[in-house]
Formats: sequence, structure tokens, C-alpha cells
Amino acid sequence: MKEMSKSIPRRLSQPNFLRRYFVGSGLDIGGKPDPLTLYTETFPMMDAVRTWDREDGDAQLLEGVNSESFDFVHSSHCLEHLADPWVGLKNWLRVLKPGGFLILLVPDEDLYEQGVFPSARNADHKWTFTIYKSTSWSPRSINLLDMIVKTDVPLRVEKIELLNATYRFDLPRFDQTMTPIGECAIECVLQKMTPQDTENQGLYTPGGQPDTELRTHYNQYLDDHQSARAANSGRPPFSNTKPL
Repeated sequence: MKEMSKSIPRRLSQPNFLRRYFVGSGLDIGGKPDPLTLYTETFPMMDAVRTWDREDGDAQLLEGVNSESFDFVHSSHCLEHLADPWVGLKNWLRVLKPGGFLILLVPDEDLYEQGVFPSARNADHKWTFTIYKSTSWSPRSINLLDMIVKTDVPLRVEKIELLNATYRFDLPRFDQTMTPIGECAIECVLQKMTPQDTENQGLYTPGGQPDTELRTHYNQYLDDHQSARAANSGRPPFSNTKPL
């Protein structure tokens, strides 16, 4: 099934995909036959998306793609097909601008392969993935957290999620991605730190002062908090048991 398309309704319900992740110019690695560019109008801050597939060259190397040339890099179910996914991840981060986002989807080994490797679902799968397990039944298992830690690029982990909301745990072994809603995947969003982020050890740099109108609202939050504390001095919160 079209795994990237399945992700669109879920992503539209998460504001960060609209206001942070899919912003500017992007590269969609391994996008065919279900490319992200089909949904450019759905994400209004997305300017353009270049789809990279077999005819463009090795997705592991991205030869000919300039370093730090994209605001975001997206890949749905491609990393598991690479001979060396560590080299692939390194190059995917290479072409990403500092401050940009890498958005990954990979199949979860327990939800998708379901204890069988080589894969009974996709013979081209060279690796299986899990967020983190101390041991795995798969001889080619990769802990995604370990993979992230071992990169030499300063990163923020913005999001990592096991997409099992539509998984039917009571079914026998069955490829649930064949259904219209089954994702059986891990979604991970990484932000490539800027030099300033790295210098600040990941601490976000505060912005400037908002305009006068906005300051009145933010300061009112502070004033309300101070008034509530003053009105309840000497009495701890949630200790008033008087009848209503």
C-alpha cells in the first residue's frame, strides 16, 4: 500500500508538520510511486519537493547533490533497502541545511516482518528496525536510537514514535500494511543543529521582544499567576474541602 499517503491525515493533525517540518524546499528520497510532492498544496509552507529515486542514482550516496542544500529531507520506507544505512543516513544529513529537519519512516520489525527474516513481505529489505530493544530475533536488526547516537552530526530528536494506533494485535501473522490504515512503522524526526545550537549545547536561543499588544497578553499571564498566589497565601492548593 501507499505508506507515505497513509501518513498524510495523521500528519495534518500534528501542527509541527505544517509549521516546522515541511517548510521550504525539500528532498524526498525513494519517493516513487507515492511521492510527497503529490501533497505540496496540503502543506502550505512547503515550496517545492524534489523526488529522488532509482533513475537519479544511489540513494545511499546522493552523488551530485550539494551539501546543505535542502530545508528538509523526507524518506518513507527507503532506509531498509540500503546496503549500508549508516552511510545513507550520513549523506541524507549532509544535504540538509543546519536547522532543517529529516523526516523518516521505516518499518518496525515486530509489526511488519513479524519474526521472519529474510523478510516474507519484501525480499529487498536488507535490514529490520526497532526504536530500541536489548535483543532482537532478527539477525539484521538496527536500533534506531543507537543509529542516531552514532552519527557525527549534532542533532535534536524532535519526534520518534511507534505507529501502532491502527495495528490489530489479535490477528494472526498477516501483512497489515495491505489494509488502508495499517502503518506498522516507526516515524522519526531529527533536526540538524546550527552552529549556534551546538555552541549552546542544544539550548534554544530566545527571540526578541514581541510587540506591545502581544506583551500585554503575555504579561497578563504573569499577573494572573501572581494574583492567584497572593489570594491563596498561607493555604496550599487543593486543600479547600468546604461544601460548595
